[in-house]
Amino acid sequence: MHDTLCMVGGRRKALNWSCWCLSLMLFTLLAVHEVSGEANEKEEEGCASRCGNFTNIKHPFRLRHDPPKCGKPKYELACENNVTLLYLYSGKYRVLGINYHNYTIRIVDPGIQQANCSSLPRHFLYQHNLSDSYYYSNTFNDSEYQDPYRVGVYDNNIMWEHIIYLKCRKAVVRNDSGYVDTGPCLNSASEGHMYALIGDLMVGNLRDECEVKLMTMVSWNLGNKNLSYGEIHRVLSFGFEISWWPAACNCSNDDLFCYFNSTIQDAACLPDGCFTPMGPQLQNCDIEDFLQLHDLMPVRYSYKDLKMMTKGFKTNIGQGGFGTVYQGKLRSGPLVAVKMLGKSKHNGQEFISEVATIGRIHHFNVVHLIGFCVEGSKRALVYEFMRNGSLDKYIFSKEGNTPLNYDKIYEISLGVARGIAYLHHGCDMQILHFDIKPHNILLDDNFTPKISDFGLAKLYPVDDSIVTLTAARGTIGYMAPELFYQNIGGVSYKADVYSFGMLLMEMASQRKNLNPHAEHSSQLYFPLWIHDQFTEEKDIEMEDLTQEEKNLAKKMFIVALWCIQLKPSDRPSMKKVVEMLEGEVESLEIPPKPSFYPHEAVVQDDRSNYDQTSSIDSMHTSSNSGEIVRDEE
Repeated sequence: MHDTLCMVGGRRKALNWSCWCLSLMLFTLLAVHEVSGEANEKEEEGCASRCGNFTNIKHPFRLRHDPPKCGKPKYELACENNVTLLYLYSGKYRVLGINYHNYTIRIVDPGIQQANCSSLPRHFLYQHNLSDSYYYSNTFNDSEYQDPYRVGVYDNNIMWEHIIYLKCRKAVVRNDSGYVDTGPCLNSASEGHMYALIGDLMVGNLRDECEVKLMTMVSWNLGNKNLSYGEIHRVLSFGFEISWWPAACNCSNDDLFCYFNSTIQDAACLPDGCFTPMGPQLQNCDIEDFLQLHDLMPVRYSYKDLKMMTKGFKTNIGQGGFGTVYQGKLRSGPLVAVKMLGKSKHNGQEFISEVATIGRIHHFNVVHLIGFCVEGSKRALVYEFMRNGSLDKYIFSKEGNTPLNYDKIYEISLGVARGIAYLHHGCDMQILHFDIKPHNILLDDNFTPKISDFGLAKLYPVDDSIVTLTAARGTIGYMAPELFYQNIGGVSYKADVYSFGMLLMEMASQRKNLNPHAEHSSQLYFPLWIHDQFTEEKDIEMEDLTQEEKNLAKKMFIVALWCIQLKPSDRPSMKKVVEMLEGEVESLEIPPKPSFYPHEAVVQDDRSNYDQTSSIDSMHTSSNSGEIVRDEE
């Protein structure tokens, strides 16, 4: 087939019916955009403000004393001594320019003086302070996000760079490190040596005699140019651009990467296998590009760093969900756990998921991710070291006793509940763990619980009540029934509530919920037996417990029974679970009897072939037959 060819912008394109429709659609969109702009202008007529050299400050910006109808409060500027200022993350920046065509505002740190190379930034600013939320959604809407500004991405190029200031006791050779000597602008013999570094700081590139003093940003992609400090300072004095970009980014499912296209002066889309409407999900994306693009990570280590840290991977301390864990030690002294991920048929999805998820979490009951390594096919995660290991070895003691008293077990359960509640409701994104179980609860020196292993975790917008999964994920025995049977209800954060309920039941009883060796069939599935004891007003025999400890056990059992209700809508949220655990046992009602459903029977009947604690993330079910099927990839 031969299509008629035409020249568009110097490029040959096929002129067919689709091309004509696309042109008409673009014309319509531009017309709508123009009408919308005129409507905004009429609505805010008489709102243009002045401050110093800026004679036309308009929507979405406003000055502090402008009428309420003018601009948006989150884009409020200040005018002090005839100087236009922007307050950003408790810092004050001078406004150098506002570009209403590409939606950028250029600001500069007030500590930088253009003709004085000895001037330094006053504020510590890191790219991750600025939202890049539009990466994660194909329907970006400015009003949905808390952060009003984000780093600029224009014509598919990220136009920013970090400038890091380091103070060193000894001189450092630039050729060996990339450090740029700031002398004679900043150095003096009494204060040591000050260096500037372009880009991000690798751990292996941080000298023992040096410490980071400042970090700021520029809107230039400086690359590896051999610049003098004078040239770097001139770039700093130009300031840096951030974007308020109010346009919606409406991309198809195949074109989910958004950026500002300067040619069409609007949002544009690019094919990007790294994203789905529900968040980052690696498919056919290079890990290295993803990590560099999103800057989600804490400290980056080289593989050589890890070998030194672990003394050649000498001490194996266990298996994580996707790899082997080794004990290591940082140069500064603290012990760490280094998880080396094995080869994955999912092209690194579990690595991206874990780093992108836990890299944004800071909570007392969530394990702290110190750093990561991605070098060729080698991938690793570096965590804080949990000296007391995982919870399972304390609640499933074969000897029948445990070094933990019941008060401590209760405290651990409450800590885990608070951690999960934070994941669900305390972050800018809703984080679903999908693998809550004793093995993934780590205990520090004081037996404080820390939720770990986010290899199966998923990120979703906070207002999503129902989420989409392409395959069931989790560990048999802790997985919610809706992950198997669609007629029960949609998948949501209530899946984690169910898993926590199964965990809580095991913590309270200090035994497995499923016991194929039970003497009586009524005790085969422990939650059913517990419910029968409560409804028949029988005491639960637990040896060597005080009355206060028995009350704690009863409270944990009742809360667990609420959490494992068959229908997700009947389960409480984790916020409510925390309230129930913190409250009095007398105020708790006995919930309906939990159901014993087919996928638990599978565990009982086929234990030789299907281990209860094996993690799966590639299983789906037929919603009609309930048959469990494994995907063969």
